Formats: sequence, structure tokens, C-alpha cells
Amino acid sequence: MLVGVDLGPSSSFDPTLDELALLAESAGDVAVARLIARRKAPDAALFVGSGKADEIRALVEAHGAHGVIFDQALSPAQQRNLERHLGVPVADRTALILEIFAQRAQSHEGKLQVELARLQYVATRLVRRWSHLERQRGGIGTRGGPGEAQIELDRRMIGDRIKSVKQRLEKVKRQRGTQRRAREKNGTFRISLVGYTNAGKSTLFNALVKARAYAADQLFATLDTTTRQLYLASLGRAVSLSDTVGFIRDLPHKLVEAFQATLQEAADADLLLHVVDASSPALAEQLDEVDRVLAEIGAERIPQILVYNKLDRLDESQRPRVLVDALERAPGLRVPRIFVSAMEGLGLDALRDAIALAASGQSDAWHPGGQRGEAPDPVSETHSPEAPEASATRFMQA
Repeated sequence: MLVGVDLGPSSSFDPTLDELALLAESAGDVAVARLIARRKAPDAALFVGSGKADEIRALVEAHGAHGVIFDQALSPAQQRNLERHLGVPVADRTALILEIFAQRAQSHEGKLQVELARLQYVATRLVRRWSHLERQRGGIGTRGGPGEAQIELDRRMIGDRIKSVKQRLEKVKRQRGTQRRAREKNGTFRISLVGYTNAGKSTLFNALVKARAYAADQLFATLDTTTRQLYLASLGRAVSLSDTVGFIRDLPHKLVEAFQATLQEAADADLLLHVVDASSPALAEQLDEVDRVLAEIGAERIPQILVYNKLDRLDESQRPRVLVDALERAPGLRVPRIFVSAMEGLGLDALRDAIALAASGQSDAWHPGGQRGEAPDPVSETHSPEAPEASATRFMQA
């Protein structure tokens, strides 16, 4: 059963719970019921309050649900109290995302990153959660002395494991740093694909470099970074293209921290291809969320090209008249925007030309933190139709 709580305009909230349902589906669950609650502030004990908790329990029994998933993060005490009250396991959005990551991680690095995030999550939820966490007897010759609590043993074991995983990840980070320095020494122009999860990054990656990276219509289909060479005929040389993990609303901070080594690929890139699902009704919110995470990892000043993917999913009446224009993301800052369909190959030539232009050093106007030059005006819907090829040529010349 899915539960979402609207805490007012200051909090992010999905009234449909569609994204949570997709996350649950990605983890192998099936949503049998949904419930929306509204509160000014979370209840300290049950998050939703006792009355709404009773309503959730009745729905759980009526639908035969095996568990409840909350769209917001729960404190350890709230999770424990809800499980006792509802009689079924309770998970929050963070736990669900961690579960998906654990299922999808394939590489050694990816598995280490997921393990670190899960250990950090579990470490905060040991208190009075299991009956075996009781105080042990003292040493030899004592009669029930205080001894060391089992919870303290568990906490120390988790702490030791976290320290070990961090050391191994640091080694991986150094290895990645060596690889990046080698690319810098060779003068390789580095490009990273970033974007909201399920925006079609891996499909676009495969279309551009003829790779066979796993791609599927699901959230977090791929977690591991893949890097390939992309040859640009107009430039006469190849550039480095990396496919990175997707972002999502309320991505747990610990997960961002654990995936620092992978996300460093984006932070060290010369150009970001910000892939957007053009057919998503939450397009604006997804753009803002990706920008927020990029700022968190120190990649907000890297030049971008907005790639509006899934053009094939738009109705004819919704499709743009030209495939290349510019979008104003901030006062005085316009970012190139290219509409593509990675699935059908539409707009890819224009995207390659835009990448070549950036790699040739003619993209000062695209730097969010640099000098803001004049980019071409966005194409108005009232303008007369123009062939995509002519539009691409006009933009590149500009």
C-alpha cells in the first residue's frame, strides 16, 4: 500500500503517487491501494497521526497488503511505531530506493556504494527495533551485571564495516582519478549524460556510440558508469562520453554521498548533456531536481546542452516546429536545447553538431558560471515552420 503526505507548499509532494508506484514496481512490488493524507506537520509518533493510521490499517486488511510504503522519509521511531500499529512491514522512500539500487548494482564499485548507503541507513535504525538487542550478562563470576548491550555490539560491527567499505571506495576513487588524469593528459574532451531517472540516458548513449548498455523503461535501469569514445566527423576526432546514474526527487543525501565516486564523472566533465523526458508532465520539477543534485556535487558551473528526449511520445500537435533552439534557464542565461528521439534516431545529427561546437571551444555563452554571451532567441510557436536541418545549421552558425 502506498501512502503520501502533503505537508504544505514547502515540501515536495506527488498527489498521484505515480512515481512511488513506479519505484515499487522497479523493486518487484505491486501497489494494491493508495492513500493521501494532509497535515501541517508530521506526527512525532506515527507521522500521519493515530486516526489516519487506523484508516491505513483498515485498508491494509481490506486489500490484503503485505506492507506499506511512505513517499516521505520516516524517522526510526515513526517506522517502528507504524509497524506495531499496522501489523505489517513499513518502509519509506529512502529504503525503497536503496532496495532498488541493491538489486541493480552490477560492478564492484556500484555494489560497494550501495552497501555503504544501506549500512549508513540501517545504523540509525537499531534502537529497540529487534527483540534480540537486549543487555547481555556481565563477565565471569558476575550475576547479571550490566555487561555490553547487543545493540552496542551491532553498532560497532556496522561502524567497522562502514569504515572498511569507505576505505575500499577511496581506493576506487583514486583509480578513477588516475584514469581521468590520463584522459586529461591526452586532451580528451569529456562529456557526461545526466538527467532524471528514466529520461532515456542509456538509450541515447547507445544511439550515439553504438554501445549495448542496458536500457529499459523503468526507474534506475542502470547504476554503473559506462564510458565510450564518440567520434565526431565534423570535428575530426573522438570525445569521451559517459553514462551516469539517474537522479530522482528527494534522492537521499547519503546515497549522493555514497555515489560520489560515480558522480565525480559528471563533476569533472567538460560538457553535460542534460537529458529530459519531453513527454513527462513533471518536466519542470525534474529539471529543477537535477540542477539541485548537480549543485550538491559541485557540477552546477559546467556548460550544458539540454536534450529533450522521447520526441516520439509527443502528439503531433505538441511537437516543436524546429528541433534546435535555446531555453532561458535564468535571467541572461540561455542554454541550447535540442529535441531528439533516441529510440527513432530523430535529431541526433543536430546533437552531434552541437557537441562538436562545444568541443571546439565555441561555447562561452553556455557556461552557467562564466561570461554570459548572447545565445539565439528561443523559437516562438508563432514562427513559420522551418526544416530541422535548416534550424540546426542556423543555430550552429550563430
